[in-house]
Amino acid sequence: MEANHDDYLVREGEPVSLDHFPTLEPPRYSSKKEYREKLETHVRQLSDIQEVHYADNRYAVLLIFQAMDAAGKDSMIRHVMSGVNPQGCQVFSFKHPSPQELDHDFLWRTNCCLPERGRIGIFNRSYYEEVLIVRVHPEILLHQGIPEAHMNNGDVWKERYRSINNLERHLHRNGTRILKFFLHLSREEQRRRFLERIDKPEKNWKFSKADIEERNHWDSYMKAYERCLEATSTRHAPWYVIPADDKKNARLLVSHIILNMYRGLELDFPETGEERMGELQECRRLLEEEG
Repeated sequence: MEANHDDYLVREGEPVSLDHFPTLEPPRYSSKKEYREKLETHVRQLSDIQEVHYADNRYAVLLIFQAMDAAGKDSMIRHVMSGVNPQGCQVFSFKHPSPQELDHDFLWRTNCCLPERGRIGIFNRSYYEEVLIVRVHPEILLHQGIPEAHMNNGDVWKERYRSINNLERHLHRNGTRILKFFLHLSREEQRRRFLERIDKPEKNWKFSKADIEERNHWDSYMKAYERCLEATSTRHAPWYVIPADDKKNARLLVSHIILNMYRGLELDFPETGEERMGELQECRRLLEEEG
């Protein structure tokens, strides 16, 4: 059964309640074998179409992944993009801003990493952190060098939403296609995965006490995500809320949405004109003479 993407789409202009989006749904595979076969098919199709995308060289693709800790962003990117030629795919993970980055506007550091035409850019976290973690911890604004008049007008979040929407419209007009995924994890599943990170030595490095401190702000993060999704999901840069309690299901769904977007681009290899064909035939002649 193929996914109905509209079930996960945040519709432009509509209010968002994450309670209305599931974190778990019936699996779209009957066994691990069927899951692997389905994902391998998606990855192979994605690899084939990305080769045409690279040669076509008219569009860029930007994939943005946001989520609470332990929702599976890293493994999502690793599994879904595993078959794509590294030459055509760039992955950027954004942590705390550096002093240099704080000396610029909040979009600067991610703008420097936007994909070129013919390539896929993947943001593991993104400029959306500036209306998520910063909204939950507004004291961070004090270190961002923002003019006081803008800090005190009460509209800082609306202004940041407006800046983000304007950027994404600009990118779309210039050939960048944007898909944004919120991996929707339940609080209970996060607890289970945190315990696993504690219990398995090879996963200890993924966990810190700071993760527990952020978990204490769960409700505030959910509200921040709701406001963000409803303010910034648009026709040209949609948000999809992906049930993330089952990682395998989530990977199948995300890969299918990406493939569906690609099918709408009508990509093709560049045509070979008469002049170029003549050049190729001359090259053939020279090579054959060498033999």
